[in-house]
Amino acid sequence: MFSGEFRHTLDHKGRLAIPARFRQDFEAGLVVTRGIEKCLFIFTLQGWEAYVATLNQLPLDKKRSRTVNRYLFSGANKHVPDGQGRILLPANLREFAGLDDEVVVVGANYRLEVWAPDKWQAILEEAEKDIELIMEELPDLRMSL
Repeated sequence: MFSGEFRHTLDHKGRLAIPARFRQDFEAGLVVTRGIEKCLFIFTLQGWEAYVATLNQLPLDKKRSRTVNRYLFSGANKHVPDGQGRILLPANLREFAGLDDEVVVVGANYRLEVWAPDKWQAILEEAEKDIELIMEELPDLRMSL
């Protein structure tokens, strides 16, 4: 499980250093692709395979299924971090997510997300405003006190 929020700087080549506490999880490789809400998703290889297994359940005769597959797979890139735990974020993905020099890497359970700081701040503000209502609408997520 990935958790936490980390501020990082992309180098002049567009490389991202995976947060040190997660590097071991990604040593064998990873997949980075377009995420939802204009962020990037980073999966371990095993996490990506599990996600793909779920996507493979979508019926190909449905347009929305084909759209989701095209969206995620056309942006997917496999990488093995270098000795310093860095990966190159392709230019098309950096442009998609609006990433410049500064980024926020967020642990999001089974994946990492990479955000432009201003977009991440907007997501947090929206969550703060709505979290009580969201939790009430999702009764299975309520914690027993």
